[in-house]
Amino acid sequence: MSERPQWFDEEAGPVVRPYALIRGRTRSSGDAFDLVATVRAIGDPPDDLGPEQRHILRAAQSPISLADLAVELDLPVGVVRVLLGDMRDHGLISVTSPTAGGARSNERILKEVINGLRAL
Repeated sequence: MSERPQWFDEEAGPVVRPYALIRGRTRSSGDAFDLVATVRAIGDPPDDLGPEQRHILRAAQSPISLADLAVELDLPVGVVRVLLGDMRDHGLISVTSPTAGGARSNERILKEVINGLRAL
């Protein structure tokens, strides 16, 4: 007999739907988080955190991207954004978005590639 997750029903799927984890909300202060934004745990977790929030704090002991967290939690990115927004508002995590300087570097590299291709 194979092992099944505790919160899984063979016919219905997950017992707790993702939108229930965020109380039906679709917006939070985390809406603007980029998929490659880096998340890091910074605060001491209160006792009343849910299992998803605890999982986020464990995973974010070292920097991790929002996309990687969504995969780690097996939750939709929108749900993870809402959870992260709430956690940031409570001072439990820091979220660092990619810098604008990185975009300039990419533009410079692309120009160099184009110039190199033209030289061929």
